[in-house]
Amino acid sequence: MNMFTLQEIQSFAAVVRQGGFQAGAALLNKSHAAVFAAISKLEDNIGVALLDRSGYRVTLTEAGRSFYQKAEALLSETEALKLHARQLATGEETHLCIVLGDAFPLHQGLALLSEFFARHPRTRLDLHFETIGGPQERLLNEEADLILNWVDKTDSRIEWIDVGTVEFLPVVAPGFLSFPVTDTLSSDQMRGVTQCIIRDTARSLPKTSYYLVEGAPSCTVADHVMKREVILRGMAWGHLPSFMIEEDLREGRLISIRGKHFPGVRNEIVAARRCDRPHGPVASQLWQYIAEHARDPSLGRRG
Repeated sequence: MNMFTLQEIQSFAAVVRQGGFQAGAALLNKSHAAVFAAISKLEDNIGVALLDRSGYRVTLTEAGRSFYQKAEALLSETEALKLHARQLATGEETHLCIVLGDAFPLHQGLALLSEFFARHPRTRLDLHFETIGGPQERLLNEEADLILNWVDKTDSRIEWIDVGTVEFLPVVAPGFLSFPVTDTLSSDQMRGVTQCIIRDTARSLPKTSYYLVEGAPSCTVADHVMKREVILRGMAWGHLPSFMIEEDLREGRLISIRGKHFPGVRNEIVAARRCDRPHGPVASQLWQYIAEHARDPSLGRRG
C-alpha cells in the first residue's frame, strides 16, 4: 500500500459530504477532473474501492464507510492543528481553564464569560465548577488560569478583582421547625435539627465547614441547587445565597431565620489569578475585561 495525501483525503470527504463529484469539487473550489483523479489515486494507493460509481449517485462501499469515519476524525484533528499553529504564530492561547465557584452567581458568571469568549472564538473555554475550597486549590495547583469565587486574600500568590458581595442567609421551609422562629434562635435549639451542607471539592486543602452547628445531624450535597431543593422539601435547614432565594422568600416557600445567633454571612466575590505566573494575551485581555465590568450590578448582587 502506498502513502496517500491530505489532499486526497479532503477530496474524498468532500464528495461524501456533498453527495457527488461536482458538488464536492465546488466545495473545494477545484475542477471535477481534479477531484475525480485524487479519489481514484487514493483508492489505488490503499488498494480498496471506497465509492460505488455504478448508480446515478455515488455511494460509499462498506470499506468506504469505515474509511470515511477515520478520514473525518483525521480532518478534524488537522483543522485543530492548523488552529493551534495559527494561535502559536499570533501568541494566542488555544484554551483557557476557568473555574466557577459555588459562591459566584451562576447566571452572571456565564453571561460574563460568554460575552468575552464570543469575541475570541479561536480560544476555547475550558469551564469547571468547584465548591468551597476547590476553586482556590485549582488555581494554586496551576490547574486553572482564573477563578470566579471568593479567595484567601492573604495569599501572596494571588491577585484579584473585587466584583461584589453575596449574602448567605439561614433559611428553613415553613413548618420545618417544631419551635417558633424568632430572632433569638440559638445553636442549642438548632443542634437537634438536620443541617444541609455542601461537599468541599478541594482534594488536599484542610476541609472547612462553614456556618456549621457543631454536633448537629447533617446531610451533604454537591451544590447550592441541590441544597435549595433539600431545604424547600423540609429535609434540612441551611445557608443559601440571597440571589438564589429572593423569590422563595417573597413567595413564602422559605423563611429566613436570621437573628442574633445566625446573622447570615457576606462573602466578597472576586475574579482571581496567580500573580507570580506569566499570562498570555487572551488571558490578559480577559483580566482587563473583567476589571472594566467589575462592580457591575448585573454581576454580583450586593447583600
